[in-house]
Amino acid sequence: MKYLLRLSPLFLLFAASCTDVRIKEHPEWKSYFDAEKVDGCFELYDNNKEIAHYYNRERCAQRFSPASTFKIFNSLVGLETAVAPDEQLVIKWDGIKRWNEDWNKDLTMAQAFKVSALPYYQELARRIGREKMQHYLDTVKYGNMEIGDSVDAFWINHRLRISADEQVGFIKRLYHTELPFSERTQRIVRGMMLQKEAPNYKLYYKTGWNNSGGNLLWIVGYVEKSEELKNVETGKLEQIPHPYFFALNFSTSAADTARDLKAIRLQLLQQLLDANDIGH
Repeated sequence: MKYLLRLSPLFLLFAASCTDVRIKEHPEWKSYFDAEKVDGCFELYDNNKEIAHYYNRERCAQRFSPASTFKIFNSLVGLETAVAPDEQLVIKWDGIKRWNEDWNKDLTMAQAFKVSALPYYQELARRIGREKMQHYLDTVKYGNMEIGDSVDAFWINHRLRISADEQVGFIKRLYHTELPFSERTQRIVRGMMLQKEAPNYKLYYKTGWNNSGGNLLWIVGYVEKSEELKNVETGKLEQIPHPYFFALNFSTSAADTARDLKAIRLQLLQQLLDANDIGH
């Protein structure tokens, strides 16, 4: 069908840069980061218009530990290898009391994803094993693709690193079911990422926080807005999805422990989405 505004065709996604699309830099977005006294970057890719919006493009190309944003990838591999038959796989609590009470119980994958339960995903990675995990890291070309010696810690010990550019590319491929995983696997993981839903707006994301040697915070995902457009063949108005893919990260010193950095992360994301008129 033909529309006044059409979805862009699926095409091979950029890996570490947006050289194949139009680029717009936004130095004015610095004010949002300065207001929170953090050093960071933001990338937003408008799928339908094929425009990549940046603040701090140099940092967007710099690789960092993915921290808990790696739970997206870990879930995909767990499902694809049938280590997890579905998102209801229960991994029993090992009985070790940890700082987050939400982790101290038996959890399904869907529950563990929502509360970002590190012990669950460490056990999932151990069950997947190094060989299969490395195979999918290489096949997807996820960041620097390095595991090192610890199959249950490489995404938090700084061995595995990925850029905001690469995160956006990865999420875009996930949205379009272009990753080397089955349609079912990618659909299940997209469903686990849903955080907010309104009649014409859905927000999907996963957060991450690595506090080893300083604070590094991530939030990666996408917004899917529904736009009412006229079908030029029928003359009828129809709802067409308009996705935007994003990656935000910022750093603060290890001494920055008094502030609610999680709240700052979500506030920054909301401000940056609002600046592009896609915040709600």
